[in-house]
Amino acid sequence: MPRTAQPADFNNKKKHKVSDSEYARTIPCNQVSVSAPFHWLSLALHDFIRMPFISAFYGLCFMAAAVAIVQLVQWQGTHLVVMPSLIVYMLIGPFLALGLYDASWEREKGHDASLFHSIKAISRNSSSQWAFAIVLMVAMIFWMRIAALLHALYPSVQGAPLTEFAPFLITGSVIGLVIASLIFSISAFSIPLMMERRVDVMSAIFTSFNAVKSNIPAMVVWAALIGIGVLVGFATYGLGMIVTMPLLGYGTWHAYHDTIKKKHHP
Repeated sequence: MPRTAQPADFNNKKKHKVSDSEYARTIPCNQVSVSAPFHWLSLALHDFIRMPFISAFYGLCFMAAAVAIVQLVQWQGTHLVVMPSLIVYMLIGPFLALGLYDASWEREKGHDASLFHSIKAISRNSSSQWAFAIVLMVAMIFWMRIAALLHALYPSVQGAPLTEFAPFLITGSVIGLVIASLIFSISAFSIPLMMERRVDVMSAIFTSFNAVKSNIPAMVVWAALIGIGVLVGFATYGLGMIVTMPLLGYGTWHAYHDTIKKKHHP
């Protein structure tokens, strides 16, 4: 069963051994204000300005991934490839963001962030990170299968009135919102937590879910800002990703440090 982590979990690492029953623990979180996401973005802007080369590198990587998805959809000429493409993007995104988290972390420690060091961030607790990628993949595939089943509600007659689309649109929107909220809840802080503290994947998931549940107003604002950033990126054919994704990556790191209690806190 999940449990709340205690200060002893982070002290005397050589002497304190964690038993199998202590995995999937929940690290306590802070209460943040509804305006906190805007503060995270302001800190992210400072990081963006002070690390232009690293920001540009990862921004271009995100842009390339977005352009590839748009090109694939246009090439196939069907919306059926959108969900599989987004699954790939959801898997690539967190690993690209690792480099941004590492760069912010280095600046936070007073070090000079480097691109090479940020790229190596994927090797920190890689087993848990790959396990989390599998969790995301399964969740997205499940979402895709639900979306395919919902097509049974799609009107079979071309040019059907809008009222006949209502069951499909309403049901799809509600289910999509529930699944998207769940994915956001388990992933909001999981990756930076696994990178910094090297916790197991279930501890990261439980901690992230608890933090989101405990700060719903702020997390709704933060999720909306993330959604806007991604939409701006795709609406500008990927160009906006050069700016929005590094900002969101840096912002996520500051959100993590502001929301999850630090090791020396009770």
